[in-house]
Amino acid sequence: MDHVLLVVTLTLALMGLVMVFSASAIVAGNRFQDPEFFLKRQIAWLGFGFLLMHLTSRIDYPLWKKLSMPILISMAILLVMVLVPSLGVAAKGARRWLRWGPISIQPAEMVKLVSVIYLATYLAKKADKLTLFRSGLLPALIVIAVLSGLVLLEPDLGTVVVMGLVTVSLLFLGGARIGHLVSLGLCAIPVIFILVLSSSYRRQRLMTFLAPWKDASDAGFQITQSFLAFGSGGPFGVGLGEGKQKLFFLPEAHTDFVLALVGEELGLAGTAAVIVLFGLFVWRGFHIAARARMPFGKYLGMGITLLIGIQALVNAAVVTGLLPTKGLTLPFVSYGGSSLVVSFVGVGILLSISRDRHGGASKGGRSGD
Repeated sequence: MDHVLLVVTLTLALMGLVMVFSASAIVAGNRFQDPEFFLKRQIAWLGFGFLLMHLTSRIDYPLWKKLSMPILISMAILLVMVLVPSLGVAAKGARRWLRWGPISIQPAEMVKLVSVIYLATYLAKKADKLTLFRSGLLPALIVIAVLSGLVLLEPDLGTVVVMGLVTVSLLFLGGARIGHLVSLGLCAIPVIFILVLSSSYRRQRLMTFLAPWKDASDAGFQITQSFLAFGSGGPFGVGLGEGKQKLFFLPEAHTDFVLALVGEELGLAGTAAVIVLFGLFVWRGFHIAARARMPFGKYLGMGITLLIGIQALVNAAVVTGLLPTKGLTLPFVSYGGSSLVVSFVGVGILLSISRDRHGGASKGGRSGD
């Protein structure tokens, strides 16, 4: 088992636990009269995610290839169920959750990992046809487009953007023609443009991104407060627990914008440590993928690594104002059960690939198989 990947993952998760408590204690005490309200739930999800990671790491990863289609169909059904008013739970203008008793799950978080499993299966079977568009790329793109369309109906453009970036990256690594992928990107630009302009809140987010300080007390409030958090932190931060932006200034300080609080309380040093940890994660993930004995393991390892790495990159870009605001969590660090558990399952699969005894290092000369 790749111990470096495991240590990096647990370090990020424990750092997230500390920052979630620091960011949410005041809000939780005011809203629920329990400062540890979010912390308790994050600990429960962390324990459940760690258990699933351990179990998943013990499963022979080729099993996911056999289960890819049943899982894909099940995920499509869950995404449809979310859109049914009597089943899906709506909050903040979006219908993204399914609730069973006290447990809420977000299928959109799960669909990202399911898409990677499907793409890895497809690429392992169709690698020789990937240079062809109609019989190579098109079938996979249709499946991803259907899943993306269901997610867009929630609506959740951020998840679709991450799925699109992971899909294109994985197809490129799988051997697809650059010309085909560039054409796909050029076709996607007007579609995204229409989606943004056809929605008032997306249009407002774009305008805020272009000029965040123009309306700093209303539309630009969240991102400008994020800027203030980073600026207040300086090189080494104001001290753990001493941040001011979490005092009802920075919205979603314990979820999407937790990195801003890291910047305020732990400074540039803390933010850089988080980025370095994600860099280590991506390095180890690709190292594991490169040593996989089966093409499916290589694509699956690369896909999961890309998924977590790209989402972390997009989240960091959002909180620093490099991209318009999107509802994307920082993997392992942000508050949120579905995101945390799915990320841990992804790591479990990576660990399963890494513990494959027929990997390249244990069978000299087979690393290129």
